[in-house]
Amino acid sequence: MDYFIDHNKLQQFSSLEFIVKQVVEGFITGLHKSPFHGFSVEFAEHRLYNTGESIKHIDWKLYGRTDKLFVKRYEEETNLRCQLIIDVSSSMYFPVKENISIDNPNKITFSVYAAAALINLLKKQRDAVGLSKFSEDIELHTQAKSSSVHQKFLYTELEKLLMPISTSTRKKTSATKALHQIAENIHKRSLVIIFSDMLENTSSANDLFSALQHLRHNKHEVILFHVIDKQKELDFDFENRPYKFIDMESGEELKVRPNEVKDQYIKSTGDFKNKLKLKCGQYRIDFIEADINKGFEQILLPYLLKRKKLY
Repeated sequence: MDYFIDHNKLQQFSSLEFIVKQVVEGFITGLHKSPFHGFSVEFAEHRLYNTGESIKHIDWKLYGRTDKLFVKRYEEETNLRCQLIIDVSSSMYFPVKENISIDNPNKITFSVYAAAALINLLKKQRDAVGLSKFSEDIELHTQAKSSSVHQKFLYTELEKLLMPISTSTRKKTSATKALHQIAENIHKRSLVIIFSDMLENTSSANDLFSALQHLRHNKHEVILFHVIDKQKELDFDFENRPYKFIDMESGEELKVRPNEVKDQYIKSTGDFKNKLKLKCGQYRIDFIEADINKGFEQILLPYLLKRKKLY
């Protein structure tokens, strides 16, 4: 989707909050030009009118725009609690690039802007939002709140993740442990949104699936955005020349020509993704492949559709 704004220039003098405001406004404008015409964030605050009920809460202005009868919801009907969870382990800083920006992101940058855009939407809908960051341990966990002061704090915490880190920094992933702990620390039923590449030791895959199931066992609704660079991480699209691949979490190095391992690599990563997707389906977790090169509509639209189902 085209946002008609130069985000890279904005980054030179604007805060994360201002930039994502433009992203969200562009997204909402685009909804009205798409097959989802008429579907907007405002509909999270309305429900269809049921024949026979009082007409005093009908939104007549909305009727004038849509030719459909909607009733304004009361505040207790609309409030949602949302917990955003971001994997901040070293693998999320792939791919390594010289000029990282909103239009040329690595996985962590994409996740930060996506999460910030969701905070903007949640704010529009007067919802409460919390933030959790994890690598080997939980690095931050806040309760969900709807105050402006709290939201400013969340933007500040997200902006810290946009700072470049040394390639010598090694933070491993322990999604299993972190998700179990977070599940125990979210005390009220919430919409839990996870941004992670889920690159944990595949030998512990069943433990990882158990942690995801723990979130659903506690009655939370869960969306897992599987953040990847599809071209490089799933399609393994590299020129057939010698490369030195470096594990960003362990520092282990492997010198190889891509074509020597491509078939085996694609099969292995494909098998894991399919198993993860299958398990999410079994647990009624929304699994969404989020390619960092395909913009933010793939994040914002599933969120709105999910929220509309819940409320």
